Amino acid sequence: YKNYDVRTFQAEDEIAAITSSIGASFAGAFAVTGTSGPGLALKTEAIGLAIMTELPLVIIDVQRGGPSTGLPTKTEQADLNMATVGRNSEAPCCVLAPSTPADCFNMTLEAFRIATEFMMPVILLSDGYLANGAEPWRLPNVNELPKFNIRHPKTGDDYQPYQRNEKLARPWALPGTLGLEHRIGGLEKQDITGDVCYEPDNHHHMTLTRRKKVDLIAETIPPLTTHGDASGDLLVLGWGSTYGAITAAVDHARKKGQNVSSAHLRYMDPMPKNTGDVLKKFRRVLIPEMNLGQLLWRIRATFLIDAIGLNKVQGKPFMIREIEDKIDELFSSNGRKS
Repeated sequence: YKNYDVRTFQAEDEIAAITSSIGASFAGAFAVTGTSGPGLALKTEAIGLAIMTELPLVIIDVQRGGPSTGLPTKTEQADLNMATVGRNSEAPCCVLAPSTPADCFNMTLEAFRIATEFMMPVILLSDGYLANGAEPWRLPNVNELPKFNIRHPKTGDDYQPYQRNEKLARPWALPGTLGLEHRIGGLEKQDITGDVCYEPDNHHHMTLTRRKKVDLIAETIPPLTTHGDASGDLLVLGWGSTYGAITAAVDHARKKGQNVSSAHLRYMDPMPKNTGDVLKKFRRVLIPEMNLGQLLWRIRATFLIDAIGLNKVQGKPFMIREIEDKIDELFSSNGRKS
């Protein structure tokens, strides 16, 4: 793809792939590496390196059944915990999840926006169902795509490697620029100077700063919206490729007179700022996902909501009737039909 100024590299393993991508980012390129669940496990130490060096990088994980090699041709949603907290120490990064095959394009652009604006790695959680899915998609006009306002500091700028802007992003200095030399690597950085620093207070401060930088992303993302009424008896909350089955099941339930709505998360860390407010407007929350309850765990822990899980780990996506049956069960067990 050199005529598009794109360079691709087939590495010998997952570790070489992501470290080469980090090197490309250090050199000023928009860097992306792709994998599935076992590969994301191998990339975790290097993701920590990208977090420490605060370099923009996109990691696409097309989730599949596991553990280990598991079900290479089957789908799953079981890498959410690994994407959000599956690294040593406190190592936060942004995690996104497209909802449809077409949305994979949109959320990849969004991943690069966040990575370059906030100077951090971003994990994009697709899955086998989306990767093998298809839908009509209008080829976008390249001139109408969002622009990335990238600025690399120049010689003569008042430059400090870890001086931050209002989004806590540090400068993206290109190697070889006279006067912009700085230390790079996995050891803790001193605030502002970027020097290696073992001071306890500095480590605490930098740890909080890296977390706050992820939290600030929530200021730049759209709020969570509901499909159906904004409040009611039941909210079906989903993420990733469950979008289609959930939406159809909720539409069927509403036609039967059941007071049910749905909402879909595309931003997993951070979540939209209004997520808690949306959830608390419903008496009960149902979360269908192709794992044993990883979003369920996060919702319960974060918002103290006793959500209900509908879990499927078969290497197959949800069918509409499976979610619809669970909705019927919840309304029947409550003694109410609508």
